[in-house]
This record gives sequence, structure tokens and C-alpha cells, in this order.
Amino acid sequence: MTQITAMLVMFVLYGVLPAAGLYLGYRGVKKVTAPKMLEYKAMPQLGYIPEKSLPETVKNALDQINEKGEKLRLIYGDTNNDGKIDDKDTVNETYIMIQNLMDKHIPQAVADYRRLHDLDGARADTTKIKHSDVTGKEALLELLGTINAQFDDLLDASYHQDGQKLLVANRYLQQRFDSSSSNPLDQRSASGNVNDRVDNGNVNEVNEEVIGKAIENPTPDKTTLDKIKL
Repeated sequence: MTQITAMLVMFVLYGVLPAAGLYLGYRGVKKVTAPKMLEYKAMPQLGYIPEKSLPETVKNALDQINEKGEKLRLIYGDTNNDGKIDDKDTVNETYIMIQNLMDKHIPQAVADYRRLHDLDGARADTTKIKHSDVTGKEALLELLGTINAQFDDLLDASYHQDGQKLLVANRYLQQRFDSSSSNPLDQRSASGNVNDRVDNGNVNEVNEEVIGKAIENPTPDKTTLDKIKL
């Protein structure tokens, strides 16, 4: 081993490695001791706020709004039902309102409360705001409660709207099936007419009529289906 090689080895062992160890240790300690930040998928703008800077009641309200807001974004934003919100979806006023609440109004309200709290934490939780009967904390909770109630109403409206669609579809199908099964004599007569025209060589005309009846009546009799010529 030459002298230069030995010096390089010494530099790595006693210079680079200890420095790297100190740096990694510092990063590890800093990461462990760093305050935990808020994490809301529907409201990423709140990600810079430490959890300890908000009261537990406020965090609980934000948790509920985040969960409901994420559901509402898909309900009112994913208009083509492909599981994602993109340029193929049609934006409506309800979706824009939901986005504005989560992207602007809620982060702004939380920021206003934090400024009050930073000025004097005890005052924000105990002192009534001038010309009102609520504290800064209570004012924020009331605002979040209003949004939470609005989200509940939107979820209820979506539930009942989709439920009505199912009921209407079921009634329609029942009426179609009942009407098709309540006139067996008419179906037999129509089948006889088809047989006569097939015997006379009018195959194309029979095919058109039978296919049309098959669309209107999903359960035609077997005799009629046998007359379709491919």
C-alpha cells in the first residue's frame, strides 16, 4: 500500500464515515422529534399545520369533513363513473362549491384561528369575540359544524337520488315483464302469423319483426326465436 493510498483510507475511515454518521444521526433525531403534521387527503393545504397546534375538538371536526368531502368529490366530480376525476367529467356547481370549501374556506378559517391562538392561546379559547357570544375556538367550531351539516345534506340527497333511480328502474322492468307475460294468446297468434309468412318465403320481413319484438320483450317464446334466419 502506497502512502497516498494509506492517506485516502485514513481520510475515509476517520473523516468521511464519522461525518456521514453524524449527519445521518442528526437527520434521524430531527425526524423523530419533529412535530407531526396534519394529513388530510381532501384538504392537502392543511398539511403544513402541526397537530399539536389545534384543539382535539377542531381536529375531530376536520377529520369528519375530510372523510365526507372525499366521498362528495367522487359523487359530484366523477360524473362518468370511471372511478377518477379528470377532463372527461362534467364539472357542476355543487362540485365547485365542495372544492372551494375544502381548498379555500376551511384552510383560511383554520389559519385565522391559529393567528388568534398565536397571539394569546388562552384568550382564543376563553375570551368572547367583540359583538358576539363566542370565543375564537367556538367560532371556528361553528363554521366547521356548518360545513359538516352541509356535507351531510349533500350525502343524504345523493343517497335518495340514487335510490329513486333504482326504484324507477325496478318499476319499469316489472311493468315490462308483466305486460309481456300477461298476453300469452296474443304472443301465440303473432307466432302463427310468423309461421305463415316464413312458409311463404318472407324471411327478411319475419326477421325484422321478430328482432324488434325481442328487443321489446326480453323473453319471447322458443317457436318465434327458431324463425330468425341468420
